[in-house]
Amino acid sequence: MKKQKVWFITGASRGFGFEIAKAVLADGDKVVATVRNKPEQLATALGNNPHLLLVLLDVTNEAQAKQAAAGAFEKFGRIDVLVNNAGHGLLSAVEEASDNEVRANYESNVFGLLNVTRSILPYMRRQRSGHVINLSSVGGLKGYTGWGLYGSTKFAVEGITESMAIELAPLGIKATTVEPGFFRTDFLDSSSLTRTGNVIEDYDGTVGAMRRFATDANKKQPGDPKKLAQAFLKLAAAENPPVHLLLGKDTLAAYREKQAVMAKEITEWEAVTTGTDHDDVKG
Repeated sequence: MKKQKVWFITGASRGFGFEIAKAVLADGDKVVATVRNKPEQLATALGNNPHLLLVLLDVTNEAQAKQAAAGAFEKFGRIDVLVNNAGHGLLSAVEEASDNEVRANYESNVFGLLNVTRSILPYMRRQRSGHVINLSSVGGLKGYTGWGLYGSTKFAVEGITESMAIELAPLGIKATTVEPGFFRTDFLDSSSLTRTGNVIEDYDGTVGAMRRFATDANKKQPGDPKKLAQAFLKLAAAENPPVHLLLGKDTLAAYREKQAVMAKEITEWEAVTTGTDHDDVKG
């Protein structure tokens, strides 16, 4: 018999969050699904499953996050898997975005993730078990024109997760960052993606081209969200899950390209790299 797990999934009303919640319930596990509004719509979409608890949560509100975690524990008595999925995109040249636009992206993608994580980890530490799964992106592995600011939030998630994996391992808790490529969700819609009002003509050949690509690629992305959800089930069931899970052939190709470029640069600049230590340092 498969041990029934309790999942806590943020941003579950649509996209990855919805598909993961749907797959988890179909697999027989319990789900705490957080939404910012209209929980009754999600309840209907998920078939009013008795193993489902819907919680209103704006991840940027830490008090709400603590209440949501407490409610989940009160309902189900444990929390086994945290999926930090909530967040939104920002398509902009680094120079174009306003301070408010950048801060809003960090509030949801980084500080919101930390709010929820701080709220859930006390329960996992008490259990001496659990798995924190943080949604990153191919943009968290490699820089792209037009996605530098959004990608920087995901680079932050990468670093946070890598350190958490080390810190939590002695407590019996796992941590994984998942890096999806372009999947056929509503990520490129205005409901999920902010495009800056400030557009600088000098960037038309780079960021402008990316804006046009994003418009044309919407709903034509290669990744299948339902298959991503199945990958999450396999990840949560793994006895020794990876710290990084790349999803999508596009992500894998992008990372291998970055590895090749970095390897070439390291070789070309190795003398400079190794020539900065004090003379009394050996090796």
